[in-house]
Amino acid sequence: MLAVLPGSVVFLLPEHGPHGEVADLRVAAVSPGAVDIGGRGAAELPGRSVRATYPGVEDTELWRGYLAALETGAVHEGELEYRESAAGIPHRSRYRVRAARCGGGLVVSWERLDSGEREQRRLALMQSLGRMGWVDRDLVRGEIVWSDEVYAIFERDRSLGPMTLEELSAHAEGEDRPAVETAVRGLLERGEPMDRAFRLRLPGRQVRHVRVVAETETDVEGRPVRVHGFFQDLTAAKAAERRLLEQQETALAQQGQLAAERSLAARLQETLLPPPQRNLELSGLTVDVVYRPLQEGLGLGGDWYSAIELPDGRLLLVVGDVAGHGLDAVATMALLRFTAKGMAITGTPLPAVLTNLNTLLLHTPERDGDTATMVMAVYEPAASRLTWVRAGHPPPLLVRDGRARFLPSPQGILLGASATPHYGAATVDLLPGDHLLFYTDGLVEQPGESIDAGLARLADAARAHADGPRFLDDVVRAMLTPRARRDDICVLHVSR
Repeated sequence: MLAVLPGSVVFLLPEHGPHGEVADLRVAAVSPGAVDIGGRGAAELPGRSVRATYPGVEDTELWRGYLAALETGAVHEGELEYRESAAGIPHRSRYRVRAARCGGGLVVSWERLDSGEREQRRLALMQSLGRMGWVDRDLVRGEIVWSDEVYAIFERDRSLGPMTLEELSAHAEGEDRPAVETAVRGLLERGEPMDRAFRLRLPGRQVRHVRVVAETETDVEGRPVRVHGFFQDLTAAKAAERRLLEQQETALAQQGQLAAERSLAARLQETLLPPPQRNLELSGLTVDVVYRPLQEGLGLGGDWYSAIELPDGRLLLVVGDVAGHGLDAVATMALLRFTAKGMAITGTPLPAVLTNLNTLLLHTPERDGDTATMVMAVYEPAASRLTWVRAGHPPPLLVRDGRARFLPSPQGILLGASATPHYGAATVDLLPGDHLLFYTDGLVEQPGESIDAGLARLADAARAHADGPRFLDDVVRAMLTPRARRDDICVLHVSR
């Protein structure tokens, strides 16, 4: 009999306790379409105990109705409320339940009372998330129905009822109005589908961007009799689009500014510090340079170098290091580099050059407090002799016959540190096959390591690569691997 019944129907047989009381009910048979409140289908229900499957049922009106139907034979009809979660949303469902005694057991059927309610809730949720709502208009009776979301879109009191499309189009902004009015007439008079976004301003409301999508039903003569459609609030989307466009315009402007700054920086670099050159033959020596500022995008740092032939045929070699980074360090670097070059060209003795540079730093207001180290040398090709001075700078490294030694340092405090400094000079004769390295402390300094340890590493690297074809590159690579750079690096390599 159950096999031909539609819906959810089960046959329950009682199980009795030791004193003849009904202790439980067990599912003996089910209809093919049965689905219980837990979502179990017909294949899962037979043989199940009611009390074990639905804990707490014995304390409900439903259980007492089952027992009364078994005892008296009277049909039990009632409702059951059940709390469930659908799509993560807590939800209460109600069922109509009917139980009748039959053949020593109970025939129980149930029907869900709110089957459409969940779909309505899901539809309302989708409308809310999409900021859209539906509209239905009967053109014959003049009736208009709005969904709740349409009232929310227009911030309209429900007691005022819905507005017609003609009323809404009258509130369209500026140049949007003629096009909207034409589209509304086409929809209502000729049944032409409408899909248009426009700006709308209602009294006391901000401008909203609204999309209207609508179509009509027509009578046998083709005249529109009903309109179905929806409104969608595009205000937030348009605002996001506007912000995106503004950001794109800002980004394009920044790109243009950065391109101009990069071009300026490149021209500035060419003016202040030409790109490093390799295998430059000057005054009988070969000069190579490695220059790596910490701020790669700027292309300049506080380190600098010079390698130029003086008017009398001598070679000027300079490596310097300004404290700090960025444009301030670059400005100090440019001041010292050009001043030193100018004094050297006029024949000023090297110790006097350093003394004058120290005075310049101390008495230049915009450079007040700046300090710098520097090593400066002049090579006389006729005598193969190099005279050099230093201002607080690491000593040059001489590699000769596979051995590496640092040149004895003459007296000299860093520039900008004292008003009464004293600078001495030292000389060294260069022989064929010699390698001489001038460098800034970024090459040898490492956090947690003494300067002496860094200098020892440099000497070891120079000895290891003394006979290599790419001496300078190999030494710099050995000093920088595997540590990350924390300072500008400038290395000037002189070989004979």
